[in-house]
Amino acid sequence: VQLQACGGGVVQAGESLRLSCLASGRTLRGVAVGWFRQAPEKEREFVAASDRTGGGTIFSNSVKGRFTISRDNAKNTVYLQMNNLKPEDTAVYYCAAGASIITSSLRNDVAYAYWGQGTLVTVSS
Repeated sequence: VQLQACGGGVVQAGESLRLSCLASGRTLRGVAVGWFRQAPEKEREFVAASDRTGGGTIFSNSVKGRFTISRDNAKNTVYLQMNNLKPEDTAVYYCAAGASIITSSLRNDVAYAYWGQGTLVTVSS
């Protein structure tokens, strides 16, 4: 499966962005999809994930209550809606997918087999 992440940009603190992760090559039905981010000079970190059923979602504590993740199966796309953005959300955001990821492993980047290119989100104060 090929993943393409897009939707990044430059916004001010408090504004919103919606990232999209478009898949090709196979359906995302039955596949877990995660979002990760990497800020300059920092390690990649987990942001959010939708489990393989599509009905379960988890978020990092730093984005819980501000970010949501959703799927459009008809478009084979997963979205990350980011509200009330903060300067500390500035990073390159990556989407990833994996067909056999159990819920307890959704936060682990090594569990994901497929990765898209990143999309840069810059939040100014």
